[in-house]
Amino acid sequence: MNIYQHFRPEEREYIDQVMHWRDYVESTYTPKLTDFLDPREQHILKVMVGENGNVRVHLFGGIIGSERQRALIVPEYLTPESEEFQLSLLEIVYPMKFVKIEHPQVLGSLMSLGLKRGKFGDILVQDGTIQFFCASEIRDYIRTNLESIGRASVELKELTIKEAVLTENSWMENTITVTSLRLDTIVSGINNLSRQKSQLFIQQGLVRVNWTLIENSSFDCAEGDLISVRGYGRVKILSIEGRTKKDKWRIVIGKQK
Repeated sequence: MNIYQHFRPEEREYIDQVMHWRDYVESTYTPKLTDFLDPREQHILKVMVGENGNVRVHLFGGIIGSERQRALIVPEYLTPESEEFQLSLLEIVYPMKFVKIEHPQVLGSLMSLGLKRGKFGDILVQDGTIQFFCASEIRDYIRTNLESIGRASVELKELTIKEAVLTENSWMENTITVTSLRLDTIVSGINNLSRQKSQLFIQQGLVRVNWTLIENSSFDCAEGDLISVRGYGRVKILSIEGRTKKDKWRIVIGKQK
């Protein structure tokens, strides 16, 4: 059976990588730690590794409900501790009385350091406090090189994982039915918009899937996708339940305001 037929063509390289990780752990009995994975990558990894083989997948992103998580692929007889995921938590110290720093500015400044997105986990923002998770192997590099965000001079303070701020969980689970899994149809169903308006949003560059700008209305969405529409918030496709008697797709979503 061709495993690639169940996934998108652009995901083939990642699927090959997952199979290499799985085979490596199975043949050497050595755990494999990944970078931070987005929800879609986590889904593919869990599907590819499965639950019945000789290896298992464990995910951890620092706090319960983390969006971006590192994976540890291990022999089935091992249960990893949280320290083995090698996460560091850094807090941004800045003059919050005079400057406002937002999530996109933080991510942009981190990416400008020349590091891959996979080296960073969730960015936590609460009442002016800003923290972010990163891979421990780049912690010192970030602390040395990140000196400003926007116009604000910043310093970084390392905290324990237990000191992470608890951001408000505004995800609401809901079930919807749609005629297809096309991006324009999903955006319409999620936000109660007309198909034409959803297509316009996509054409205007207002829609992202897994942090990637998608301008193709016929793009097929899949389980694990994170869809964001500017001005309408973000939605996770938690599961695809199959077709109804009227031949529509029933999907479970988690919507973030």
